[in-house]
Amino acid sequence: KNNNMEDLEAQLQAADAARELLEKARVPRDGIVVVGCSTSEVVGGIIGKVSTVTHYTAIETRETGATFAARMKEQALRAGVEIVYANVTGVTLRLHPYKDRPGLCGSADDIETARAVAAGMGIPHVVLDLCDLFRERVMDRFVWAYTHGRTPNPCIDCNREIKFGALLDWALDQGADAMATGHYARVRLDTPSGRWQLLRGADRRKDQTYFLYQLTQHQLAHLLLPVGDYEKPALRALAAANGLSNAQKADSQDICFVPDGDYVSFLRQYGGVEPVPGDFLDSEGRVLGRHRGMECYTIGQRKGLGVSANAPLYVLGKDPDRNAVILGEDNRLYTRELTAERVNWLSVPEPDRPLSVTAKTRYSQREAAATVEPLPGGRIRMVFTEPQRAVTPGQAVVFYDGDLVLGGGTICP
Repeated sequence: KNNNMEDLEAQLQAADAARELLEKARVPRDGIVVVGCSTSEVVGGIIGKVSTVTHYTAIETRETGATFAARMKEQALRAGVEIVYANVTGVTLRLHPYKDRPGLCGSADDIETARAVAAGMGIPHVVLDLCDLFRERVMDRFVWAYTHGRTPNPCIDCNREIKFGALLDWALDQGADAMATGHYARVRLDTPSGRWQLLRGADRRKDQTYFLYQLTQHQLAHLLLPVGDYEKPALRALAAANGLSNAQKADSQDICFVPDGDYVSFLRQYGGVEPVPGDFLDSEGRVLGRHRGMECYTIGQRKGLGVSANAPLYVLGKDPDRNAVILGEDNRLYTRELTAERVNWLSVPEPDRPLSVTAKTRYSQREAAATVEPLPGGRIRMVFTEPQRAVTPGQAVVFYDGDLVLGGGTICP
């Protein structure tokens, strides 16, 4: 609404601008959306003659809700439209017991920062304790993977099971229509197929679709990703301009429950895992030395091996049956083919023939041309045009068609 507009034509133009704005925000509704309002009177009787008024509630997590609100407000003002916000709740997850470690995701100071931002916006703030579920679905799986010779990616499990699983279920139970998070990605509805699709964020350096490939159609249908069209510096500037105390907060880099990066200590202290020393072997089975425990190494590792050789040696693989770590030269790290399991076809249905895609096997890696072939049992075979270095069991392979995330899976040993 704009109370300064007196004539019908201006009101209609404002309504069209609001509709266009909200369509860009991927609100899957027809007509004007009035956030949290109980009657159409709040936008004036004229709107009732223009379009259906939809009542819309959003759940927004952590500081992202503040950034989303500020961004929408800025765009609305540019369009000459006022958007009324209500029934928006900020949610912070408590996922682990490390509350006394400053700066750590889910720590006491982190929760207090989120609470302060919510208070500044005038919205309620909730701390949702999912520690037990997080231990079962994320931390325990992390331990299992390392003890079975794999290198896990717990952020993918957390997104599927916790943030877009348990949190979304809770939000919907509270009567919410959607959940907004600060992931750098975009969501759209493909009208011809009726399928929700995940696309890369505009900021390629921050794109997080690699961690989101396991989401479902149900989850995408209730998901808002308002920062996906923005570069990170622009978002920080927008947050600062709106007085948000966390505008310059440092990005989180580490696994939240292994903040110091010492995952072997975590395996010992949390998982009760005591690495068992064994043999370093070459590809022919010759003993090259002794290792400190299979869990202490990952594919592609060179430093800390303690083995003398004529050429630099790298970890090529692990053999849990023999408690052996396989070493070799760098050229042995390259492969053109992999098999993946637990495959999720996200933006398209599972095809009945091989597809040409681009794919990557690590978050920080550039994509490479490949062919993906569906296999029985939720598996795929992927063949790259050029050999890829240090393909690691337990990590994810995610494949794309341009910006569109087709799907992904967990790399098999």
